[in-house]
Amino acid sequence: MNIWGRHYRTIWPTAERSVQVIDQTRLPFEFVTLELRSLEQVAQAIRTMVVRGAPLIGAAAAYGIALAMQTDASDRALDEALRALQTTRPTAQNLSWALARMRAVVSRAAADARADTAFREAGLICDEDVEQCRCIGIHALPLVRQLAESVARPVNILTHCNAGWLACVDWGTALAPIYMAHDAGIAVHVWVDETRPRNQGAALTAFELAAHAVPHTVIADNLGGLLMQRGQVDLVLVGSDRTTASGEVCNKVGTYLKALAAHDNGVPFYAALPASTIDWSLEHGADIPIEERPASELTHVTGRGPSGAVENVRVVAEGSPVLNLAFDVTPARLVTGLITERGVCAASAAGLQSLYPQRRAAS
Repeated sequence: MNIWGRHYRTIWPTAERSVQVIDQTRLPFEFVTLELRSLEQVAQAIRTMVVRGAPLIGAAAAYGIALAMQTDASDRALDEALRALQTTRPTAQNLSWALARMRAVVSRAAADARADTAFREAGLICDEDVEQCRCIGIHALPLVRQLAESVARPVNILTHCNAGWLACVDWGTALAPIYMAHDAGIAVHVWVDETRPRNQGAALTAFELAAHAVPHTVIADNLGGLLMQRGQVDLVLVGSDRTTASGEVCNKVGTYLKALAAHDNGVPFYAALPASTIDWSLEHGADIPIEERPASELTHVTGRGPSGAVENVRVVAEGSPVLNLAFDVTPARLVTGLITERGVCAASAAGLQSLYPQRRAAS
């Protein structure tokens, strides 16, 4: 995608064999890139959400292995790197998927070839993610086009959190069809949930859409239900951090409430995700580990003050306890369909297996 007329991915290797990323904690007020040179720096970037979004977390972790192999290519170092990265964000399935793939490929290489092998494989993971997200957009575009043909106004799409190119390597999942529809001349308007407590919608999705000139409006998280009651939402599109083999969707906390409102008001609710987000080992969303993040994300808010400086201010009374669970699970019965790089399917075991038939024997 483009920022100020220049194409960017969210992560890319440098000629010096380091890794460059966009620091998402500085958006939307500052566009800053960071150079990561070690396993420890990659792990910290994932943990602190300098890079975030399930597909990007997986891509960053893959490069973390590559950086580790430059320092020490022994089996012991590989195992330690895998363990260190696995603990950074427990909910995102792409993290486990990418690390398992890196382990399989790198462990087969000779020690003196492991760094090159790891960098090459991390690059393939990134390229494949871009293509998968592009295909998600292609498969979802007809949904938007059909709605555009049935309403005499822009199609109103509600999103939650950030599932755009900032959450992936490029294109994004839930936002890919929105970009494609806009570029195809289909009139769309996006309701952007602010997505407390980290405000990924207000800070990141709105930044992306503005940079691409897509019409949008930022709304409070709890306004979506009223907009649906008023007939002002035609479609809900969200991403996913982990989807079970039965079609249950784990995504940023608040997604379940949007699905309930959509179900009550007859609004289609779709989750967009690549195959790397599907956890074929789990049937029940209740078994997904839900990450609990620092209380400070809820007690404090970052913004630009009157002086123009970016400030962090407390918004919760001193002494009040805080619970900051980062994700919730939407039951498959509330999900109209899943959009993957292979097409659109029902949110069910049969639906997923229709797109991934090789998984039937495994399940």
